[in-house]
Amino acid sequence: MNRANWICETQKGIRSKGVFLGDNPLKYPSPILLLQLTIAALVTALFQFILNPLGESAYISQMLAGILLGPSFLGGENDFAEIVYPVKSFYISQTFAFFGCMLFLFLVGVKMDLSIVRRSGKKAVVIGLSAFFVPLVLNVGFALVLQRTVTMEPQLHKSLVAIAVFQCLSSFHVIGCLLGDLKLLNSELGRLAVSSSMISGVISWIWVILAFTVRLSTMKKTGNLPFMGLSLAALFVLIIFIMRPIMLWMVAQTATGKPIKESYIVSIFIMVMICSLLGEIVGQHFLIGPMVLGLAVPDGPPLGSALVEKLDSYVSNILLPSYFLFTGARINLSEIRMKTVGIVEVLALSSFCGKVLGTMVPSLYCKMPAIDALSLGLIMSAQGITDLLVLQHGMLLLLIDGECYSIMILSSVLFTGIITPIVKFLYNPSKRYKSTKRRRTIEHSLPNMELGLLVCMFHQDSTPSIINLIEVFNPTPKSPICFCVVHLIRLSGRTAPVLITHRPGKNTSLHSNNYSDHIINAFRLYQEHNASSVIMNAFTAIAPYATMHDEVCTLAFEKRTSMIIIPFHKFFSAIQCTEELAHPIRSVNRNILQNAPCSVGILVDRGTLNKKPSALHTSISGRSLYSVGTIFVEGPDDREALALATRMAGNPNVSLTVTKFTDPKQNKTQKEIDSEVIMKYKTAIDGKKQHVYKEVHVKDSVDMINEIRSMEDFFDLILVGRRHDSDSPLFMGLTEWNEFPELGFLGDMLASFDANCEVSVLVVQQQSFGCAEKEKTDIFNCHVKDSFSVVDIPHNRH
Repeated sequence: MNRANWICETQKGIRSKGVFLGDNPLKYPSPILLLQLTIAALVTALFQFILNPLGESAYISQMLAGILLGPSFLGGENDFAEIVYPVKSFYISQTFAFFGCMLFLFLVGVKMDLSIVRRSGKKAVVIGLSAFFVPLVLNVGFALVLQRTVTMEPQLHKSLVAIAVFQCLSSFHVIGCLLGDLKLLNSELGRLAVSSSMISGVISWIWVILAFTVRLSTMKKTGNLPFMGLSLAALFVLIIFIMRPIMLWMVAQTATGKPIKESYIVSIFIMVMICSLLGEIVGQHFLIGPMVLGLAVPDGPPLGSALVEKLDSYVSNILLPSYFLFTGARINLSEIRMKTVGIVEVLALSSFCGKVLGTMVPSLYCKMPAIDALSLGLIMSAQGITDLLVLQHGMLLLLIDGECYSIMILSSVLFTGIITPIVKFLYNPSKRYKSTKRRRTIEHSLPNMELGLLVCMFHQDSTPSIINLIEVFNPTPKSPICFCVVHLIRLSGRTAPVLITHRPGKNTSLHSNNYSDHIINAFRLYQEHNASSVIMNAFTAIAPYATMHDEVCTLAFEKRTSMIIIPFHKFFSAIQCTEELAHPIRSVNRNILQNAPCSVGILVDRGTLNKKPSALHTSISGRSLYSVGTIFVEGPDDREALALATRMAGNPNVSLTVTKFTDPKQNKTQKEIDSEVIMKYKTAIDGKKQHVYKEVHVKDSVDMINEIRSMEDFFDLILVGRRHDSDSPLFMGLTEWNEFPELGFLGDMLASFDANCEVSVLVVQQQSFGCAEKEKTDIFNCHVKDSFSVVDIPHNRH
């Protein structure tokens, strides 16, 4: 016989009149709810602050906050629990908890791109199927053996097979969120994990829905299983064939680049509520409808992006922690028996091993490196919020009891908490494109060979300057330039990053935006006018700013480019770049500098490459000249800049001046290497009067700065190396006031706002070949001896 507890409470209303009128606000539902939401959000944020540096996912922080505030700790029988978590508040707080969970899973579905399933190759399909069926067979087999060989509690014996099945389930919601936390979404492993989890996740959810439907029908003994199935199918038909076309119509009614109408957003919210209500009516979990509806929403801009931007932060950081508080409230460590823990943990370990093996075996068969296969197996074995939902619904349907529920929740926290730091340690996306066999630099490129470039674009207004810069690089039929243009767009409204290849006659505006069309059309027009000397490939990369450099570096590696050209995050022309946009662009640039598999050039564009040259910049034949200056001190970056200048010297429309600052204390070995590059330049300009080479003797940094300041107004473009030896007398002691370390000392001086310089600057960094990990860490630090580093200097302020 079920025993019910009756609690009588005096109904005082919902809101308090305030402490000044004698009311205690914590005796009323509304203030209590606000206090609970605040505490849950703050404790979760605190755990995230502590655990994120260790590589833990948000799920671990959320669950630890829920357990801490649950009955096993702060939420037990004490004054704190009686004040903050009175029994009468449970109904309201649970309602908000599930409402937040519903919106969160809806948004996760919005971010998902179901076309990944259609595009998944055989490898992803095989891994997805294996990751589901191998642990299922293994775990159910173990459960049957344990039932026959181990003495256990009757309730545990009855639910053991259900426990085994629950632990084998997976979800693309969990994998997508985990990859986002690990910043691996647009890595090669991340793409494969998303594709594979979509396969295994779809099968898991079909299995769960069918199992719960059958269980519900047998519990009520009504024989309405066919009608329940038809009702569920009708709900899916309503979402796919009625609601989705409506949403596609909303997208079609929105002009490209324009925000979605507010009425459309409200309509989507109403659809969410309707789907949730219908799910409850047909006997399913009320989250099933919103989850499927989220998958039906067109991902990306304008609709998916608008929904995510409006809801994501509030739902994830404020409402969702209350759901984990509700989850933790059902965990009571005092009721757990060690024998039950041992049996359930054996199944948990079996499921974990089955998922890892089920993922690794087909991955190794497809010749994936063992470390990558292990990392993929660990990712596919992670658990998260959807597993909590399944367990809670399983407990509601009496498939498991509260003790097993608590053990399984703690087990998911333990295994996932161990998995994420290991994956972060094992898998480094940059190792794929870090070249150790061949230098991909302009200095080491063979003369009269095709030059490979990768041009990154954040804004369409940078297009004219970049095109003119490529023209200055001197593309010719004998030495053509093959360059890739990639428009970088922040990922919004979807989980999986997208790399779009633009081909003539193929419409891809649905996936990018009108800015991509303007940029790519301009470069195509330039290619058509220089068909014999220029080859262009166009891409749009939609990725989070935090991992956008992976797209760039991977593309540079695959296309075997010698240099990546990126625009500086500050614009000095008519382009208006807000600080909100400049900061993430700067972060992308710094990440590219650290991880690039080739040389990198940062263009500080002051518009001088677009101006009509003056009369002083006209050749004898009457053609206009770009006046280019190169500053050479010492080191590999300066050699790379000089090698690029040597290539420019072959352009009849360029006048080139190379200024070598001599340091009497320069290292002899370094001096010999530098001399070889200088001799190549002298040979290239022999007999060409518009090119100049000169040496200037300077004794310290003051002399060098004065010489550089005197040169600024005579050039349209200045090439400088990025890193220099901090022990050189020309840079000694100038390490305190560098505003932009990614530009190096010379580039920072020329690009600073307080300088009256109006020349564009190209800051060059040569590929860091075989550099140590310590040097990579200190790439923006100039205080490391025996390495090439950035140095800082206070600027003259007039």
